[in-house]
Amino acid sequence: MRIETERLILRKPRLSDCADIVEGVGQYDVARQTANVPYPYSSADGEAYIKKSLKNWGKTSYAFAIELKSEKKVIGIMSLEAINTFAGTATTGSWINKQYWRQGYITEAKIAINDFAFDALRLRRLNSTVNVGNAASNATQKKLGYVHEGTMRQAARSLATNKIHTLNMYGLLQSDWKIARRRLIDKL
Repeated sequence: MRIETERLILRKPRLSDCADIVEGVGQYDVARQTANVPYPYSSADGEAYIKKSLKNWGKTSYAFAIELKSEKKVIGIMSLEAINTFAGTATTGSWINKQYWRQGYITEAKIAINDFAFDALRLRRLNSTVNVGNAASNATQKKLGYVHEGTMRQAARSLATNKIHTLNMYGLLQSDWKIARRRLIDKL
């Protein structure tokens, strides 16, 4: 499966992507914002992640490699996890190489993933959790129409830092996405 946007290709990760993944998520400033990424992040960690992602692909999750067309380089991951087709729900997650922060790549990728989740998978709701201190990710959720639904105090421990994080919880309904998507596309 492959999803193409103006600047990106979202696709299954490959073992040949390992060096790009290790470079990107292996940066301390990236890893510290996640719960499940150790720091330092090794090639063995990257290979294990890719193998697990491929094993679960289309069953319980989709972990899309975010490939920057202009560089033919994987610059991040955008995932749909805990997919429950009966309930019509999934949880989104993402990270991006620090070199590519604040250039709109996560927004561009997430628009495509939201479309995939609601149109192809026919889900009715997406969930997302973000560290309260991660201003850019919190702003992205709101920009994409996700509604802040609460805060989970001391909800996650970062493997990278061993620190406990409080998380903001966001939700996006399919009906809200239709409205938010029109607004986003009108601004482009």
